[in-house]
Parts: sequence; structure tokens; C-alpha cells
Amino acid sequence: MKPIALTRHPIQLLPDSARVIIRPFISSDHRRIATILGRALAMSEEEVKSAMDIVKAEFESRHYDIEKVLLANYATVKQHIFTHRTLTRDRELLIGALFSGEYALESAALFNPSIVPHPDQQGMPAGHLRFIMSLRATGEGHISSIEFRSGEISADGAIKLDPVTRYVSMPEIEPNPRYRKKSFVLKFHEMGFDNPYVNALIAPLDREFTRSALNQSVGTVRHENHPGTHELKRTLECIQWLADSNYELRFCPKLTVSERIIFPVSPNESNGIEDARFVRFTEDDGSIMYYATYTAYNGKAILPQLIETLDFLHFRILTLNGSAVQNKGMALFPRRIGGRYFMLSRQDDENLMIMSSDNPHYWDNPQILMRPAEAWESVKVGNCGSPIETDAGWLVITHGVGPMRKYCIGAVLLDLHDPTQVIGRLREPLLSPAGNEREGYVPNVVYSCGSLLHGENLILPYAMSDKVTSIVSVNLAELLEKLTASFVPSALVLQTPHSSYLQ
Repeated sequence: MKPIALTRHPIQLLPDSARVIIRPFISSDHRRIATILGRALAMSEEEVKSAMDIVKAEFESRHYDIEKVLLANYATVKQHIFTHRTLTRDRELLIGALFSGEYALESAALFNPSIVPHPDQQGMPAGHLRFIMSLRATGEGHISSIEFRSGEISADGAIKLDPVTRYVSMPEIEPNPRYRKKSFVLKFHEMGFDNPYVNALIAPLDREFTRSALNQSVGTVRHENHPGTHELKRTLECIQWLADSNYELRFCPKLTVSERIIFPVSPNESNGIEDARFVRFTEDDGSIMYYATYTAYNGKAILPQLIETLDFLHFRILTLNGSAVQNKGMALFPRRIGGRYFMLSRQDDENLMIMSSDNPHYWDNPQILMRPAEAWESVKVGNCGSPIETDAGWLVITHGVGPMRKYCIGAVLLDLHDPTQVIGRLREPLLSPAGNEREGYVPNVVYSCGSLLHGENLILPYAMSDKVTSIVSVNLAELLEKLTASFVPSALVLQTPHSSYLQ
């Protein structure tokens, strides 16, 4: 059968080692910190100024407002300073520099993209679309973070990316974030904590409460239960972990989209924020929220988490609840169906699953939607981002792993009113790694975390072998025709409708 025609755009997003942030470079050994501080305090003011002149000459042009970052790192070690005399600004900056280091965010790879319409379409000509693309950037130590690019798709389908500067800035972490009481309690009970201490902690809190209100409640419970028991200590430690895992970020509006970076903050994502799948979600009342599911990795375990944003300036990072919050590849449908939220997932590392919920933060009871069927996907199948609504049904871009761990991209079509029913499926890959696409950090892989429709075309950004990113376009009508023409119902897993999802 003739393969589907692909339009390859002359775009290739390569990792750039010059895009760096400043990270803390602080030893866990307090004696080591004290030794470094001692050397800094023993320097004369002339020596301090000379050292800072060198730091500024070498690094100031590589960062926005380098002094702000150095002073923040100075504040982290200030408690270890063993003098009460007032330090000059230059000495504070030098101490901050001694406990800082540059990190090249994308020195290893820039890959696994997703793409959504930009929240601001003001000034766009008819038929044009402004977009935001998220990317997984990986640097030293294989730590992954989220970068962004912006661009425009013209009426004729041409794609242009906005210029990218060498600067990258991390957001401010909201010091007093807000939490949703219902989600907080659900997660705490899932972790096995259901005791009088929890009830005493939670009872005084409002439906939405702040970190300061939580801290006040923790202090009250600790005071009222002195001396504390082992159970109280574990409860308060887990409260702290859960609060740290749910946080808020704010970027300066002056930063361009490409200058914003979401770097790991909480302990459960200390080794990476991986494979964000962004989706523009429309609620039943017409309101818009951008969600992204991603994989938090701490070096030992993975945990799916959720991002919420309205404007790509203010982000809420949230833990998810429910027994199905595990493994990788959760992808949210872009609207409710029959009053319920739907999510694709892959709990068993083999099959494509689907589940529904009345709460976008709680997921359980996944059902198998599709098993591997063809040779090119015979190891496992999964999604390549959130489903896309078409008149013919829900278009799901998939990935399949076959012989020699080769990743290909495919597609399936789900019933528009009952997405548990597969009504179309490609028997051959839509996109396979070929030529130089096969060479990279992980060879023989093409992969995506999200695509979108524009006019008559599917715009599909994809990564090549976990290294670089490119974009192809596919004619939607041709793709839908191939999906239904080659479909064999007997190959399906689901032989009976799961109408209970829609009740």
C-alpha cells in the first residue's frame, strides 16, 4: 500500500551548549562549606573586588541579572557565616559565586516536543496560527527540564520559528503557594496516612489554603502533641514532602517564550522533568486551561505529575491522585466527553490504556484500549500526545516499539462519542526513523509528545533518536482515509463497548 505523503519542513532544533543557567554548587558537608567561607572572609576588599571583576567579565554577558542569582545562592549559605560584621556587596556576590556553577540545559539533547496554539492570537492574519512548542532539554547528568519555542504557521502551511536568544532564565518559585484541600487529602490518604494527626492538621484549613496556613497548622499540631511520637514525625515529614511537590512558578513577562525554562524543583523530580504532553483543554463552559502531564524522575522512581497554566507565565505543578497514577505516557483528552474527563496511559509498559474520571486530578481503573498488533509495534505501544478531535473521530498519534528497539510513529482513530472504541488504525507506520534520524543518543527512534491541526494538515513535531527535533505535516484527509481503509475490527482488544465510562 502506498505510504502516506509527509511534508518535511526545513526546521531542525539542535541542542545548544551555550544556553546555560546558574545552579547552586553547594556541598552537603557543612565543614566544607565553612572552609570555603573562611577563605572568602579572609580575603582583603581589594582581592574581593579583583575576583568579582573577573567573574563579571567572564559571566555577566551570559545571564540576565547575574547578581540577583549570586545573591540568592549567597543567602542559602549565609547561615554558616561565622562573623557578625557587615559584608560588602562585592563580598556577598563573591561568596554567591563560590557556591554557584553554570549548567548547560540542552548540551546533550533537545527532543520529545509537544505543540499547542499560543494563548495569544492577537494580530494573527486570517488562516495563520501562533503556537508554543515544549521540548525536553537534557544536559549534564541526564537531568531533563522543559524548554519552550514559539512560532507561526501561515495559511499555506509554512512554519516559521521565532528567533531564539542565548539567554535562559528560571522562574521565581512562589513562596506561599495555594493548595486544593480535596486533592491534598486524597494524596495523603493514598500514601497510607489516616490518623488523628492528619485530621487535626487538615480540619482548620480552607477549601483552598496557602503554605503559610499549612505551616501554622503543623506548628499547632506539633505543639499540642509534645513530646512527639514516631507516627507524628512521619506524618509531618510526609506533609512537608507533599507540600514541596506541589508548587507554583512565575516568569517575568519581559522574557520571550524561548527564554523560559522549567527546571526540577521538588525532590521527586530531582533527576528530571520528562516528556511533557501539553494540551489546550476547553471546559464545558468554554473556559480554557493548558494542562501538561509529565514524568517526574528522582533517579530511582518515576511519578506522573500535572502542570496547569493559563498564559505560560504562571505555572502550577501538582501531584496526581488515584491508583492509575503510575508508569509513563499519560495524555489528557482536550475536552470532556459525556461530562467526564478522559486520559490515555500505559500502566503496564506494553498496551495503550484509557480511563475516565470526574476529576482531572484523580485517575483509576484503566482499561486496555489497544494491544500491539503489527511487527513494528510488537514490543509495546503508547501515545504520542493528547488525542485530536476531528469530524471523523479522535485522532491519536501513537508510538510503537519493534525489533531492535526501533520506535516508529503510527495513528489510530477513536469513536468521537465513545473513545473506548477504536474505529481506525494504521497497519504501517506513519513515520519511521530513516537516514540520519537513526543516529543519536538513543538510536533508531522517532517520538512525539503532541501535535495539532491547522487547516487541512496535521502538524507533527518529532524527535530523532532522543537528540534533535524536526517537524512534518500530514494531509488530514489522506490520513483519515488510510486509518479507516486499512482497519480490521477483529484485530481489536475491545470487543464490547464500555458504556459505563459515559454513564
